[in-house]
Amino acid sequence: MSSTSTHTATPPSEAARAILVGVDFGRHSAKQGFDESLDELALLAESAGDTPVAKVIARRPSPDAALFVGSGKADEIKLLVQAHQAHTVLFDQAISPAQQRNLERVLGVPVADRTALILEIFAARAQSHEGKLQVELARLQYLATRLVRRWSHLERQSGGIGMRGGPGEAQIELDRRMIDDRIKKTKERLKQVQKQRSTQRRSRSRNGVFKVSLVGYTNAGKSTLFNALTKARAYAADQLFATLDTTTRSLYLEQAGASVSLSDTVGFIRDLPHKLVEAFRATLQEAADADLLLHVVDAASPVLDEQMTEVERVLEEIGAGGVPQILVYNKQDLLPEDQRPRVAVDALLRNDAAGEPTPRVFVSAVDGTGLGELRELIAQAMKAEPLTYEERDPRFDASALEVEPPSSDPSQA
Repeated sequence: MSSTSTHTATPPSEAARAILVGVDFGRHSAKQGFDESLDELALLAESAGDTPVAKVIARRPSPDAALFVGSGKADEIKLLVQAHQAHTVLFDQAISPAQQRNLERVLGVPVADRTALILEIFAARAQSHEGKLQVELARLQYLATRLVRRWSHLERQSGGIGMRGGPGEAQIELDRRMIDDRIKKTKERLKQVQKQRSTQRRSRSRNGVFKVSLVGYTNAGKSTLFNALTKARAYAADQLFATLDTTTRSLYLEQAGASVSLSDTVGFIRDLPHKLVEAFRATLQEAADADLLLHVVDAASPVLDEQMTEVERVLEEIGAGGVPQILVYNKQDLLPEDQRPRVAVDALLRNDAAGEPTPRVFVSAVDGTGLGELRELIAQAMKAEPLTYEERDPRFDASALEVEPPSSDPSQA
């Protein structure tokens, strides 16, 4: 992908300098607002090893067919590339292969979009055999749509004896055939690995193990919470997509006198490429097959409502929208004292919850605050007990969610 070539062209000791570009088409809703700050794109760039040096915001009624941003804005970006000696230009939206090729000709540096950036991060972070196969499949499917390139080798081949493609077959057709073959082989290998994972899930089901999965927006603190609950040593870092491979551990709950199976899954993000969701469907199946989801929310995020909405959207896409949830508002340690909750547990009436309130617990995976209450809620869910919680804290009403005060009778919750 083009952003990869950016890194190879840059000395190892020097991070690639990147210009960030976002285009506001004025069609976003309140729940999917345009990111004026391009903060998330900047985090993605940094996660991929780039250093953002400038940001450009364009406003258009629709994408320019040739250059996405139009010729005038493209010239402005080119001046910034030259002024900052940038190595690459990163777009916050998906751009077509033709637009990418045209932009690279005008700007004189490689161009990548949000999808390519996410794929690059996933390729660098995948550790397990299954994870690597999933990323490889998504990458190949992405490249299959990007064979209209500027490279000189994409010229028509001459025919002749022994030529695989026959007379006059274009190099691009050979490339496509090669990629199609690799996609087929990768799918076959992935299917074998998925069978093994499915066998493991069936084994846990036969053993009557209560299955709990951590889900949430990337960098919400899922892996840190996973480690705090299970005393595991899963990789956790303050970065996007620190965890790609599902990790499952046993969690003993004294409140229930039994153990549950706790799984840490890949984080979600706005505009997560559909091909990536498809490729990671086997991994995300842990969430769809769970008896309970712990929806981890970064309580310190200024856009937590939008992040929660995106997580709910992906859960619906993978068939996990109906799985019972506990909302876990993490990172309480990052909130100022006057913004911290007055109660440890309350409940929200989510838009899709059919009138049933969803329990919410405020925790800090770093200092352990609220973990006892979280364990108690898991135990209640495990034993199918009525929800019990304190009076809700109005300061934590999410504006994107309809909130209903809990009944004084817990059995009515």
